[in-house]
Amino acid sequence: MSPRTVSPADAARDERLAAVLHDLTEARRRGRSADVEAAARAHPDLADELRGLWAAVQLADELGRAAAPPTLAPAESRAETPVPRRLGDFELLEELGRGGMGVVYKARQASLDRVVALKVIHRGEHERFRFEAKAAARLRHPNIVTVHDAGECDGRPFLCMQYVAGTTLARLVADQPLPPREAAGIVAVVARAVHHAHENGILHRDLKPANVLIDPDGKPYVTDFGLAKEVAGGPSLTQSGAILGTPSYMPPEQVSGSRGRVGPRSDVYALGAILYELLTGRPPFRAATNFDTLMLVLDQEPVPPRQLNPQVDRALELICLKCLQKHPDLRYASAAALAVDLERFLNGERPSVWSGTFADVVNGLFTETHHAAVLENWGLLWMWHSLKAFLQCAATTLLCALGFESRWPYLCIWSFGLFVWCGIFWKLRKRGGPVLFVERVIAHVWGAAVIATTGVFLVEIVMGLPVLKLSPVLPLLGGTVFLVKGGLLTGRFYAYAFALYASALPMAWLMDLWRPGGPLLFGVVIALCFFLPGLKYYRQFRRGCAGTRLPAGL
Repeated sequence: MSPRTVSPADAARDERLAAVLHDLTEARRRGRSADVEAAARAHPDLADELRGLWAAVQLADELGRAAAPPTLAPAESRAETPVPRRLGDFELLEELGRGGMGVVYKARQASLDRVVALKVIHRGEHERFRFEAKAAARLRHPNIVTVHDAGECDGRPFLCMQYVAGTTLARLVADQPLPPREAAGIVAVVARAVHHAHENGILHRDLKPANVLIDPDGKPYVTDFGLAKEVAGGPSLTQSGAILGTPSYMPPEQVSGSRGRVGPRSDVYALGAILYELLTGRPPFRAATNFDTLMLVLDQEPVPPRQLNPQVDRALELICLKCLQKHPDLRYASAAALAVDLERFLNGERPSVWSGTFADVVNGLFTETHHAAVLENWGLLWMWHSLKAFLQCAATTLLCALGFESRWPYLCIWSFGLFVWCGIFWKLRKRGGPVLFVERVIAHVWGAAVIATTGVFLVEIVMGLPVLKLSPVLPLLGGTVFLVKGGLLTGRFYAYAFALYASALPMAWLMDLWRPGGPLLFGVVIALCFFLPGLKYYRQFRRGCAGTRLPAGL
């Protein structure tokens, strides 16, 4: 087969498309408004492709900013790194590690004759340096590395910090998991330190094993507040939409603004990720690339720790998994609450995670799951689907009222028409950006219902029943679809499932009195079941579009 020849016109069109997408991306990176609709109006022949590709471009651009996690430099690479001899009052002895903000040295402070850790900040990171120094000045806790001084020498900002001999949690767990009780004890102490930071208005935002030092006596110290943020807000240190942190330990809301606001419970998630790694020897999510890791954080549940390490106690596993809930409201309310449960576990007492009341269980059933954010991609489509469903039932009602007894018009509406609409619907959804795993599950459930609907009409033919005799089964099929959505997405769909189930008997009764009334009743109920949530999540999507952030489904 000969290769396809690209005409000069096609090549020029592709170049224009790439140029427009590049301009939109650059505008976004520079903090300016990236108006894809304006670009579509300016290039009407490219409009459809622009709208379809823009969400994917946003995703690649934003997630590509997630920096590789800062790590301690390996011993062999340290030997090759030239170490300056002095920096002002400090004699630099050896490099301890390096990360996104700077390099940390073991140093001797000549004026006080003491060994310290000296963090020398990279050029261009002055704003974060000033915030880290300001944050550290607020914190005085026995398990937080103390910052002695901050200054600048030869144009190089530095932080003079407490030197902690020993290792890091990352190195401690590099070869094998820790004993469960030891892991729980360390995280309990770290959680108390993190809660102290929260009480002083500071979020860490980059908690991970590499940022927890362990001294020779086994005492942990939290360090590296380079990505810290004030709890109450304050000026952002980065462009809107930038992703900061280490992917394997970031909560969903730190990846995507549509998943909630970053707050104290975000650090609770990271503490759970640390506990998970100490128990299993690996973080809860890790893939070949940062992009893939972040997609796992957003879309997948962690493997239960006991499946990876059977020695983990069930209570400790539940504590860990409670921290790693996708929705912030389902995690511990504070780092202190996490510490209390870990201490109860260590003391042989019953942790709170065991003591869910009936009210808690019921409330949990009706809470949105982390998958609910994908509904923002479906809001407008569901409103169109509600119109389609109503028109479909209205056409059936009209055929009944006119006395049509032939099965084929009904079969065309409820089989061929449904399958065509499914194809159109799915194509429109894919234009909105990458399709997540949960959306494929929902699509399969919906597809099964479409096949079952066609089967109802075929069964009527085989059994020789009058046309539409089995149609009251349709709300039962629709209710089942919404019941599954309730478990996957949000318990609010249980109400729609109940409404559909409850309409089956009245529909059967109404059809005995006036056959056209049954399809009409079903059309009204099913249309409302799609329109009401569609409107809610479409409005939510529009509010999200007012700011610069990742697509809602991500």
